[in-house]
Amino acid sequence: MNNSTENVTLIAAFVLDIIAQYDGKPEFQNHLKKMTADYDLSDPMKHVPIQLYNDMCGWIEQQIGETNAKRLGRKIGNTAYQSMLQMSLVQDGATPLELMEGLKKVAELVIADPEKRGWEILNSYDKEIIMRRTQTFNSILQFGLLDEIIRKTSVYSPKVEFVKSVAQGDEYDEYRITWI
Repeated sequence: MNNSTENVTLIAAFVLDIIAQYDGKPEFQNHLKKMTADYDLSDPMKHVPIQLYNDMCGWIEQQIGETNAKRLGRKIGNTAYQSMLQMSLVQDGATPLELMEGLKKVAELVIADPEKRGWEILNSYDKEIIMRRTQTFNSILQFGLLDEIIRKTSVYSPKVEFVKSVAQGDEYDEYRITWI
């Protein structure tokens, strides 16, 4: 996987989500705000370096824990879903595949990447979708993001698990999303 973040940016709304996740927890929020001190976050649609976002997500995973990274992923997933609705990429009642296609499209719109990385849909079956992460997003956070998005459909008992993992030596992280 190409892990370069050179000239890659995303909208500040996602950085603001990270900070907001820790409202009422100054021991965490103060550190996160220090990480953003050199950036203007007054406009959520303004682009900031994706490396800032990645560093913040990595800090949360390492310092607060994987469970918190997954919880943050749920918040980011909700923001991504709301963006999909606002941009008319999906509608309420969308199927799981339509939502994953919407996730792919919204990533292309809110991330400026000369390499056009984000998400790929590898396979789609009756009750399963395989997604590949091609962007430098935090791999643990994506569990919460994908789970939150799939729960916007009418499926029951969704589950997200690794098919392949960069941490285990694979080239890409691939996630299996299943439901009943």
